[in-house]
Amino acid sequence: MKYTPLKISVYLVIILLILFGITFFSEAKQLQNGTFEEGFFIGDVAIKYPKSATFLQTKKAETPQVKSLDSIVNNVEALITISEEEDEKEEVAVKVEKAPAPNLKKIDTSKVQRIHYPENKKEYLEKLRANLSSDQCRIIHYGDSQLEGDRISAYVRNRLQGLYSGNGPGFVPIVQVYEQISNDVVPSENWTRHAYFDRRADLFEHKKYGAYTSLSRFTQVYDSINDALLDSLPTTKASIYIGVPSKPYNRLKKFTRIGLHYGNSVTPTTINVYNNGNLIKTDQLINDGNYHKYAINFPETPTALKIELESKISPDFYGLTLDGEKGINLDNVAMRGSAGTVFAGANSQVFAQMYKALDPKLLIFQYGGNSVPYFKDSLHVKKYVGYLKNHVNWVKRKSNDASVLFIGPGDMSTTQNGEMVTYPLLPYLNETLKEVFTKDGVAYWSIYEAMGGKNSMPYWVDQRLAGNDYTHFSPSGTKIISEILFLSLYLDLTDNK
Repeated sequence: MKYTPLKISVYLVIILLILFGITFFSEAKQLQNGTFEEGFFIGDVAIKYPKSATFLQTKKAETPQVKSLDSIVNNVEALITISEEEDEKEEVAVKVEKAPAPNLKKIDTSKVQRIHYPENKKEYLEKLRANLSSDQCRIIHYGDSQLEGDRISAYVRNRLQGLYSGNGPGFVPIVQVYEQISNDVVPSENWTRHAYFDRRADLFEHKKYGAYTSLSRFTQVYDSINDALLDSLPTTKASIYIGVPSKPYNRLKKFTRIGLHYGNSVTPTTINVYNNGNLIKTDQLINDGNYHKYAINFPETPTALKIELESKISPDFYGLTLDGEKGINLDNVAMRGSAGTVFAGANSQVFAQMYKALDPKLLIFQYGGNSVPYFKDSLHVKKYVGYLKNHVNWVKRKSNDASVLFIGPGDMSTTQNGEMVTYPLLPYLNETLKEVFTKDGVAYWSIYEAMGGKNSMPYWVDQRLAGNDYTHFSPSGTKIISEILFLSLYLDLTDNK
């Protein structure tokens, strides 16, 4: 049979028409991660195939609501220079400290994403103003990987310390699994880290992980202890070096009140404290199994501090606090992979003992992002937010009536038919978090709304304000979102209405 050009053309047209006709039978299906795919689905088998509207591109692409972002970026750049190297320079820190209050004449405050408050907004803000202005005000900022390395917390801490006084980075874990910009703490190599929120790790049955949800040790754990075991164990030494960090804001480099937080001490433990190689203090830790804080105070910041510990069985060390003499202390507690629903399962007694000593006046929770890819429907979202509220209330009950601010996740993108779009249930999560928490007496701030809402993440990625994972902020983006948060809080604290 001879194939002429005309016959070949007709054949190709028929094949293309058949392929196009199949698009009318394709369907869109929501997958378990919340995204939608088009095609044919038989059980667990999926054959991707576009629908006719997608093939013809008749659907109009939604324009991201980022009209306010350019204005915010310009305003922030007027307050603090964003380094091309995306690093905190000392002169930037000094500049912020000399002018802690923003010049509102140069800021279009209508472009600032505001905090949503419960019905008792006036009482909430009056109480918060009083606490922030007190001699000591500890703030604990809990969150997921968006906080790692003291991100967001460091910026907000420095701004608040500039307004209300205060020095030091606050809480520092002894063993750090990610780079910290706000401290220079180096443990000896025999320390190990144990995090309550780490789903890959075997948890201790006692669940005594403390207020910072993790602990460090320098010997192994023993299920039972007797005299024969103690006689057979050698004495182990461990050390913690505390220097002055070179990178962060100047206020974070100054600390005179060092707290070593520990508990579950079952054998005698000796502590020796050195500064610049000189022994300045020797002591014994309290050996009763309860939580304690070992305080080391100085008239000025120690330049090269070394804590040396010696014991047959290590106590559990919940971390260090490096604080100033007065003012704002803000702790960064980053919990990689956490959805924020781990608190209520921890040992209540130790958590409460630590909170009594720490006495936080403001609790900030920042969760939700790790759950977004796994939501199946709106009911799943509601259940998660309900669980989350219970855990937040559990923590609040351990405090002396601390104020609570919840920060919702930012925009996150997933692939849908080749395009980067907002996860389908993320807007609903944002609205549900806002509704549930404000009804429960908690203030709520939305990073999602601050970024510009639906499908805003690609714009942030394009502007190099977010990473290519379409989830996490870049260092520059972190400064932008942190300043918007600070401006929102500042506007409310200075509003006397």
